[in-house]
Amino acid sequence: MGDQTEATTRDRWGSKIAFIMAAVGFAVGFGNVWRFPSLAYEYGGGAFFIPYIMALLFIGIPLVTLEVSLGQYHQTGDVGVFGSIHRRLKGVGLGSVIAAWVLVTYYAPLIAWVINAFFDSFRNAAIWEDSTGSEAYAYFLDEIIGEKTLGADYLPTRMVWANVGYIAVTWFVVWLCLAWGIEATGKVTYFTMGLPAILIFVFLGRAVSLPGASDGINAYIGEWDMSVLVNQPECWSRAGVLTAFGSYCPRDGPAFQNSIIISVCNSLFSFIAGFAVFAGLGYLAYEEGVELDKVAVSGPSLLFGAYPVVLATLPGGIHWVRLLFFTLFLLGIDSAFALTDAVVTVTADSVPGANLSRKQIVSGWIAGLEQQCEELGSKTMLAYIFTTFGSIIAASGV
Repeated sequence: MGDQTEATTRDRWGSKIAFIMAAVGFAVGFGNVWRFPSLAYEYGGGAFFIPYIMALLFIGIPLVTLEVSLGQYHQTGDVGVFGSIHRRLKGVGLGSVIAAWVLVTYYAPLIAWVINAFFDSFRNAAIWEDSTGSEAYAYFLDEIIGEKTLGADYLPTRMVWANVGYIAVTWFVVWLCLAWGIEATGKVTYFTMGLPAILIFVFLGRAVSLPGASDGINAYIGEWDMSVLVNQPECWSRAGVLTAFGSYCPRDGPAFQNSIIISVCNSLFSFIAGFAVFAGLGYLAYEEGVELDKVAVSGPSLLFGAYPVVLATLPGGIHWVRLLFFTLFLLGIDSAFALTDAVVTVTADSVPGANLSRKQIVSGWIAGLEQQCEELGSKTMLAYIFTTFGSIIAASGV
């Protein structure tokens, strides 16, 4: 009877597709575009896919299945899941939630920089159209991030108010995506994950039609240097929230099937993005008359230097650059609100959180705990914090 009551009161995804889109949106982020292709290039081209596929089969899919299944079976977030296994394991769940919150607090500025770069492209289009990749990236560091405001000791000398405002915009968008419940969040992901999936094929189709694209693709996957699997053993280690999302699925839902779909979609996005990225880099090397290894092939310098310059050389180039920044924003924002939802779910499943609406919980975590202290009373909040954080000590063996 208890399970039946819980099933009727807990929020649910609007559909199975909404859950998968949200989970894939969480998994797919900046790293799928800037990190995965560069690792394949660095570690033997096609040979890298041997450790990658093994990691996907033996680590990735099992861990995703574990997260989704635990949340789905226990119908609660991380703290409740591990507390259901043993009360002293609540600290394990809390640790994962804290990690998610720490991650999203630095992920938000990354998204803010993307927004800044997007709007800056309307004011300073020439930076992206008439610069080399290294010059464009230097501009991004100095003007967009604001490194020029650092003193000789590398400490900040003033506020970069544009980025402060864009961080506020980022958090407001996260609030909009979460405040109206998990069903509304699922509908949002049709756009935040669906559009990037379409746009990556647009970038791919345009990139492979450019001269020099075949050289880039060959460097990405055409060469199979099997020696790196032995001579560079670190490639095996390079190949390597959903609990909260899973808790909003019906308890008897197909957790394993969903986990395979999520994992494979994440990998496919990385794989396809690699073709789009390296086809473009091959074109840039062709245009500049240099070898591919002379242009940026990984990291922020790829996304905010080399690749925008590639797109800027095309007809209507600055619009391609803006489309890239918009795509990056979408890739970032669904990861951000997924990480935030892990915290929101644990709070909503707690005793104090049961008396709060989802809007209040999301607002509380974004704006701070002050309002919750005023509404619930400091004693209630302190009791909750002590009880929750005290479980870390218990989980450590007390």
